[in-house]
Amino acid sequence: MRRTAPARPRRLAVLLVLSALLATACGSRLPESDFEPPPTGAATPAPPLRVGILSSATSPLGGDAFTGPGEGARAYFDALNARGGLAGRRVQVETCDDGGSGIGNNDCVHELIDRKQVFALVATTSLDYEGAPLVSRAGVPDIGGQPIGTAYDTYPHLYGIYGSLAPRKGGRPGWNGVLYGGTEVYRYFKAEQGARTAAVVSYNQASSASYARVVVQGLRAEGYTVVEEQVDFALPNFRAVAADLKEQGADLVLDALDTHGNAQLCKAMDAVGARVTAKVTNVQNWSSGVAEDYKDAPRCRNALWVTGGSRNYDDRDDPQVRAFRTALQGSLRRAGRDEGALSQWQLEGWAAAMWFTDAALSCTGAREPLTRACVERFLNREEPYTARGLLLPVQYAPTDDPPEVRRTCLSVARWKDGTGWVGQGEMNHTCFTVPQLPYRP
Repeated sequence: MRRTAPARPRRLAVLLVLSALLATACGSRLPESDFEPPPTGAATPAPPLRVGILSSATSPLGGDAFTGPGEGARAYFDALNARGGLAGRRVQVETCDDGGSGIGNNDCVHELIDRKQVFALVATTSLDYEGAPLVSRAGVPDIGGQPIGTAYDTYPHLYGIYGSLAPRKGGRPGWNGVLYGGTEVYRYFKAEQGARTAAVVSYNQASSASYARVVVQGLRAEGYTVVEEQVDFALPNFRAVAADLKEQGADLVLDALDTHGNAQLCKAMDAVGARVTAKVTNVQNWSSGVAEDYKDAPRCRNALWVTGGSRNYDDRDDPQVRAFRTALQGSLRRAGRDEGALSQWQLEGWAAAMWFTDAALSCTGAREPLTRACVERFLNREEPYTARGLLLPVQYAPTDDPPEVRRTCLSVARWKDGTGWVGQGEMNHTCFTVPQLPYRP
């Protein structure tokens, strides 16, 4: 089972304060019937089915920070179209870059929904998803998005890649503004790796510090001795932090830092000789870029671990992963990109596109016409979705009361030079029954 609201590193993909969502409205101007294929025997071919990919491709965090899920989704739709499309209908991808701003995000929502008139959004990855209430009010399914903020625990018609049990009625996120997260990550490193003393490193910046408090709460609930470290956001002294980690004997390091900060922390840890069992990073850093990002920290680099909710993109023994890698590398090659630059977010974008496709296929044929309502029935069904084993079971099953405990599984991998990310056991069997702790986002 997936958990309610992750209290783990993968949920903090970026470290900027989220803007308040504006309650204005927009909507598709097309009737549902316009999305249905023409009657059998019609002379004209079925029009393409338009889907939108909304991302912060040129955000302040850099050009590649938010492109992975969209790249994975596009690769899936390219492969689908090469096989004849969705029930004989080509999927036409419309993209919009919001620039990482709330204003740009609202503009993109209007562009994709009102002007491009997309049927659905897929693999949304936005730094500031200010347009989320507009998408929800328009009744446009947003499928497999990355939960950088709280939108996927707040609004109906939005379905993040990891699922949710929150009521999602709009207004405040979660249960009256409170979200819940499990302690399975911390339980894993305690039970499987023997960790006992954990350090949590954050910036003196509101969003970073807030997330660090959630991590500290979970670690203490699991009985860890916790060392809290904070660095100046503008002028961080990572060497001092690393020296203290060594003195305190930390065997597990978690953080609320960006990729650059993580790399600098690792460099400082190597410089002072701080050795740890695991330096835990988040799913956004689960990529082949580790070798370059951490090139100045070989010892810390080989102590990097990551946890998440999807199958390791480096698991070449899995046939679905192999299909993803082949299609994605071909897509990158055609785009003139480095075909060796692979990431977990790309795999999750691929899974998001598969989720949309499976939902749409459930509505084709003689059973029911393709409508948004039909697609959402698939998304809201009781049976969890796994993208043919690429995802831990994802479910949108709102509950009036948050769970107190939950059995939750996780995917775990560690970096090894010359090999890449090495999976640590089967993700569907790496499971723990853990408490669900409240926090305010």
